[in-house]
Amino acid sequence: IRPTTHWETSVGARAFSGFQDCFFRDRPMDPVRIAVVGAGVVGLSTAVCISKSVPRCSITVISDKFTPETTSDVAAGMLIPHVYPDTPIPTLKRWFRETFDHLFAIASSADAEDAGVHLVSGLKRNGVLILTRRIADLWELHPSFDIVVNCSGLGSRQLARDSEMFPVRGQLLTVKAPWVKHFIRDGSGLTYIYPGTSDVILGGTRQEGDWDLSPDAEISRDIFSRCCALEPSLHGASYVREKVGLRPFRPAGVRLQVELLAQDSQKLPVVHNYGHGSGGISVHWGTALEAARLVSECVQAPRTPTPKSNL
Repeated sequence: IRPTTHWETSVGARAFSGFQDCFFRDRPMDPVRIAVVGAGVVGLSTAVCISKSVPRCSITVISDKFTPETTSDVAAGMLIPHVYPDTPIPTLKRWFRETFDHLFAIASSADAEDAGVHLVSGLKRNGVLILTRRIADLWELHPSFDIVVNCSGLGSRQLARDSEMFPVRGQLLTVKAPWVKHFIRDGSGLTYIYPGTSDVILGGTRQEGDWDLSPDAEISRDIFSRCCALEPSLHGASYVREKVGLRPFRPAGVRLQVELLAQDSQKLPVVHNYGHGSGGISVHWGTALEAARLVSECVQAPRTPTPKSNL
């Protein structure tokens, strides 16, 4: 179902004040039902941040793919500052600092090695529901949910009708090379060696507009050759597997704003948080906090109980 009209703002959710009053009038004291579409690092982090900052809400994460099948599971996972054309530098610095502080706290904790597992568990601990479902249109979540948070990455090309979204294909290798303790990266960042807790990640590629998720053997040989040129000892590494992911790129960068979908007299507020490209790991927590603030603004209108009839 395509909404007949819609209104969008990049200012925030305060413009919803008049809408909120009538939106919540029929459900004054019920928990606000929030759907987070997307289960990558951005979607899961956003769900956690909402659960911590928005009282009396129920959260459902909806996706057709969950770990280990998301783009985030393929990402090399290196924390590197990114620049998005339409985002002011102070905002970028704040997103990166908030993400760095969050990850540093995890890295310094007893849960460091199993951080990914504990992130998912903290979803369950905060009462977040998980639903495996493919969404064709955000409007289909109405009226089951009061607010939708769109963290669908490349899926936003369809769900948000954002034709600016395009994939940048990345292929990498994971190998066993326990003697490699330090990361190595060439000047362009195209070739890199990132040691992890159990494997070493070798990359990579940047193939714009390529939707192919199948590993290419020739590309794998090229990646291995380039990485061995940086670290010759990798000739002794044992092969583990190849991975392919599609980075969700958007020329303007991250879209973090509120849109109001409307059809006839029905309305559905949507908070968009997508378009992170290759910087999802680097700013995921900062943008999740920002998205949670927008959601909070959407629900902070007076919720006056409806008078009961004596009839």
